[in-house]
Amino acid sequence: MSNTGREYHQQMVHYLRKRITYANDGEEVLVGVVPAGSIIHKAASGVFVHEVFNAGSTNQLDIGTNGGDTSASDDPDLYGTNLALGTLGFVPLDEAVSYKLDKWTKITASVDLTGTAATTGIADVVIAYIPNNDG
Repeated sequence: MSNTGREYHQQMVHYLRKRITYANDGEEVLVGVVPAGSIIHKAASGVFVHEVFNAGSTNQLDIGTNGGDTSASDDPDLYGTNLALGTLGFVPLDEAVSYKLDKWTKITASVDLTGTAATTGIADVVIAYIPNNDG
């Protein structure tokens, strides 16, 4: 899988999708890169928990950006803060989402599990976006 932004020439909603598991605890996982000029579709973006994370105290996820050499900012919880990983189903982004990204933006996910070590947990981070392909 490439980590570069994807942009199909047709007018359609694009997406990034990245699998995370309990083994990613404490890591900043690169979900992918959203092209400059894109609009993130907040309602369709978040994390889909397929198998609950079962750490003893905290089972949560942050979704944000990594400044690196492309993004305007380095904010690991810019789009989602402490999203619950302990319940099956879809958890949408809970923070303000840029209506139009000025620069190519690296999207990251950070798993935070505390207490007794987790032995289960599988989820997919999904970022839906609409590139600026009008012109």
